Amino acid sequence: MTEPKFIPLAGYRAPSEEEMGRRAAAFNAEMQRRRSVRQFSDRPVPRGVIEDCIRAAGSAPSGANLQPWHFVAVSAPAVKREIREAAEEEEKAFYDGRAPGEWLRALAPLGTDASKPFLEKAPYLIAVFVQLHGVDERGAPVKHYYPVESTGIATGLLITAVHQAGLCCLTHTPSPMAFLNRILHRPPHEKPFLLLVVGYPDADARVPDIARKPLDEICTFV
Repeated sequence: MTEPKFIPLAGYRAPSEEEMGRRAAAFNAEMQRRRSVRQFSDRPVPRGVIEDCIRAAGSAPSGANLQPWHFVAVSAPAVKREIREAAEEEEKAFYDGRAPGEWLRALAPLGTDASKPFLEKAPYLIAVFVQLHGVDERGAPVKHYYPVESTGIATGLLITAVHQAGLCCLTHTPSPMAFLNRILHRPPHEKPFLLLVVGYPDADARVPDIARKPLDEICTFV
């Protein structure tokens, strides 16, 4: 058994309660502005911004610190086109019969359909893969603990980082998503988790008139 190695916690400064309150309130106000966008501009986004957002996602906690995720940032037009074509094929099957009526009724207020032009127009698609297990230097499988939960946390940080950078994003989950493994040449032990569309909103972008649940509906203090 390897002995654990610990180092001092560096960089932490305890704020006053007043500062903590201001920071929490300011961050909440900023995140309340975040909206999922489906109309994107083709304005380029610097690669360095995407790199830093993914680095932030990679700082997420994970089961046994095994970091069971992989991100593929796609900007090549031909690859985005291929992803759009494959996604729209699955989405057409979904809307034309695969989806139960209850699901379609839940989606109705969002105005979604099988057409996904944003997959081609947005400057970046970030495909998030969950590694169901790892692979050691000999090619043998390495067990991952809580890989789906860990990747979900990392994805939340990625969405937050994108918003903090001043960009918009859309979580897109065509079902099934196995075509992403084929197009992006990812190994079979990685499963597509989510496709994040990232860029600037189109000048005429509109969002659904919906509201978030209040605190007393999403939280209980005991």
